[in-house]
Amino acid sequence: MNRHSIKFKMTLLLSIVIGLLIIILLLANSFFAERYYQYDKRQQMLTGYDKINEIMKTYDGSNLSKENLYDKMEQYTSNTAMSIIIVSSDWTTVYTNTSAEMEMLDRLRMSIFNKDMFHFEEVDVYREKKKEPYKNNITFDMEFSGISETREILVRQDNYTLQKVYDKRLADYYYELWGTLENGCSIMMRASIQGIKDNVAISNKFITYIGLSILFLGMAAALVFSQYISKPIKQLSKIAERMAHLDFNARYEGVDKGEIGVLGFSMNNMSMELESTISQLKTVNKQLQKDIDKKDKLEQMRTEFLSNVSHELKTPIALIQGYAEGLKEGIFDSPESMDFYCDVIMDEASKMNMMVKKLLTLNQLEFGNERLEMNRFDIVELVEAIVAANELRATQQGITIEFNPDEEHIDVWSDEYKIEEVVTNYLSNAINHCAFEKRIVIRIEKIDDCVRVYVYNTGKHIPEEDIERIWDKFYKVDKARTREYGGNGIGLSIVKAIMDSYGNSFGVSNVEGGVEFWFDLDGKA
Repeated sequence: MNRHSIKFKMTLLLSIVIGLLIIILLLANSFFAERYYQYDKRQQMLTGYDKINEIMKTYDGSNLSKENLYDKMEQYTSNTAMSIIIVSSDWTTVYTNTSAEMEMLDRLRMSIFNKDMFHFEEVDVYREKKKEPYKNNITFDMEFSGISETREILVRQDNYTLQKVYDKRLADYYYELWGTLENGCSIMMRASIQGIKDNVAISNKFITYIGLSILFLGMAAALVFSQYISKPIKQLSKIAERMAHLDFNARYEGVDKGEIGVLGFSMNNMSMELESTISQLKTVNKQLQKDIDKKDKLEQMRTEFLSNVSHELKTPIALIQGYAEGLKEGIFDSPESMDFYCDVIMDEASKMNMMVKKLLTLNQLEFGNERLEMNRFDIVELVEAIVAANELRATQQGITIEFNPDEEHIDVWSDEYKIEEVVTNYLSNAINHCAFEKRIVIRIEKIDDCVRVYVYNTGKHIPEEDIERIWDKFYKVDKARTREYGGNGIGLSIVKAIMDSYGNSFGVSNVEGGVEFWFDLDGKA
């Protein structure tokens, strides 16, 4: 058992308390019980004299036979542990309860016939009515008929004397009461003090045995009781330890309605409050982390944006600068050369203008500066208009665009102008990368409440490592080819931003013979 545990401390404390109580009881019994028993025995003798006096008055009046006298005396004296002898005026024994009748007679004669041998001061020595003991007990030695003893007068009245006697022959102390009854008979009552001392010794031994038994039983009870007390405390300790490790599923499930129960339910409430508070802190922390990530992302985007814009503008600016310097220095040798220089400058300027417009559009989409619009429009009609607008460009490159919808009208919900930009970017991307059979197929499919638009073009597959990155700004799978048709890697980023803003799905897949892009729209009426 851990000496610092509650169980050990409670067991030790209870054992000490029981041990101290036993010691106090033994000391009290040793020092005070004997005095109390002696005092009680003296009072019993004084009361016994009055009781016997009353009985003898009835006998003297001839109202009580000798047999009845013996019965009444036996009823009284059987439990007094006193030797009693009563004699008449002619020294005939009226009643005795002891076998040492002759010795008792000798002691009675010695007391009666030798009382005048001694003189006692009676002023303030005793008080007759209250029967108070002597203030200064008188002790003297006597010898009579071979009896040698020391007497100490305790109470002296007109009719009787109570004294403490030390019998030198027997080396024992006695209480004796001798005197005269109202009917003229003489009486002596004798009780051994040694019996009282023996009783005290037996009592001490009994208390010792019982005390030791109680001590062992108390220790066992203390172990059980301390276990009962410490068990919920240990449970609370384990709950607190689990709470310290942020395990808030721990609960006090006891039924104690006292202080421990109140503490347990308080810990349950604290656990729930801590869990709620930590949950809120985690939510705030996640939001803060999002804000930090967003800030870092914005900073990264800003850095990438500046780097990419610088890279994208470097080539057209260099071309414009070079051709402009050539025009200034007049290095051309014919009007056709001057027209060529001017066309290059205008073409590069146009590309720069288009890139800036797309960047502005993308910036508005990514930062949520534009309000979302949800209108119902016909997607078939929109796709047909976009195909018609790009028909000439596709024909010039030998590309065929196929669009044969199953239905003439399919209504969807979204921002028509933004979806027009999505379809235009998909179609432009398809035209720029179309190869082999040079065929583009646009189709529309209803999937539950969604309407999915597919744009397929024949050509090379997109490398698997590039599929996830084609949606990033300025990312180009084939940089040389992109430069040829004036691409800047922003179109698909605009598609991603538009779809994300409306929470619609989009993607791309390598399919047989080419690549297929797709996006979803809300088609629920």
